[in-house]
Amino acid sequence: MCSVPLPCPPKGAPGLLPDPPKREKRGRRRRSRPPSRSSSVSELGIKCVLIGDGAVGKTSLIVSYTTNGYPDQYQPTALDTFSVQVLVDGAPVRIQLWDTAGQEDFDCLRSLCYPDTDVFLVCFSVVNPTSFQNIVEKWIPEIRTHNPQTPVVLVGTQADLRDDVKVLISLDHYHVKPVPKAQAESLAEKIRAQTYVECSALTQKNLKEVFDTAIVSAVEHKAQQEKKMTAKGIKTLSKCRWKKFFCFV
Repeated sequence: MCSVPLPCPPKGAPGLLPDPPKREKRGRRRRSRPPSRSSSVSELGIKCVLIGDGAVGKTSLIVSYTTNGYPDQYQPTALDTFSVQVLVDGAPVRIQLWDTAGQEDFDCLRSLCYPDTDVFLVCFSVVNPTSFQNIVEKWIPEIRTHNPQTPVVLVGTQADLRDDVKVLISLDHYHVKPVPKAQAESLAEKIRAQTYVECSALTQKNLKEVFDTAIVSAVEHKAQQEKKMTAKGIKTLSKCRWKKFFCFV
């Protein structure tokens, strides 16, 4: 399964898959044919929320993925949203990316973004051990309070700095080292994340894998939720019919 970002259509543009023109009925009646797959496909919407400590590179991930660019300067984000269309197995999917603030001052604002989320990207910097520690101490408890069943993808950002000499010297000054990949993979299992992906927004290494994983996880989660709702509806309908029958008897 793969996804390919497409440019957003301009406002007022016609739909991607217009209905075929109707034909006049002439002569004898023909059997109607079932609609083709292409004419019945509708755009699926996915809400993806990125969370994590400030300055770990959440905004850079989104900007690099959606524009192939990279922010020149760090500017703290309060709340921002991005929209991009991708193709998943030939079907259009609209993914809404919510960029949230990691600072405590925005805790109340951030929680307002959580309803109806289909997947979380929980981010930490591989060269910031404190941001890694906060995954367990802050971020997972916070989202599980609001969204206990929503899938999570653990993301290690700024992987290009693992071997940066200046960064390593700075970390050594505080007697710490970059977060080992094995330790991050172990944490992903502990918090029951879908997987762990280590990436770089600057070099774009594994960047597409991050969002592909998020999209697949969200699509599967939505399918499971719809299946549960359908089963619940059938069960409720069956009970109503039985009560009606029982009353008549």
